[in-house]
Amino acid sequence: MNFTGKYELQSQENFEPFMKALGLSDEQIQKGKDIKSISEIVQDGKKFKTTVTTGPRVMHNEFTVGEECDIELMTGEKVKAVVQLEGNKLITNAKGMKSVTELNGDTITNVITLGDVTYKRISKRI
Repeated sequence: MNFTGKYELQSQENFEPFMKALGLSDEQIQKGKDIKSISEIVQDGKKFKTTVTTGPRVMHNEFTVGEECDIELMTGEKVKAVVQLEGNKLITNAKGMKSVTELNGDTITNVITLGDVTYKRISKRI
């Protein structure tokens, strides 16, 4: 299974409650809620490079499955994390959040849980 490709955000659930839980202001949430997001993933074996472009904001992360790395969160904060690969899922636990990114054909589903708030993003390969 190879995650390499460009994916465009098709839908999201619970954006506003999740961003509030992250500590973003109402103004930041309103600005960001309707901006389309493009994710680009390059996978080379266990090495991954991800670039997520949301409006003017670009977030880069590089990691090797099973090794500690610095991950940039949606808030811009960098934290240490280890990304695991289980079948067709990339699983990350960082700063109280659990992220599960699942690839099914040309669809990537990303579910992020923070406390009792779950945010779901569905993107399609373009």
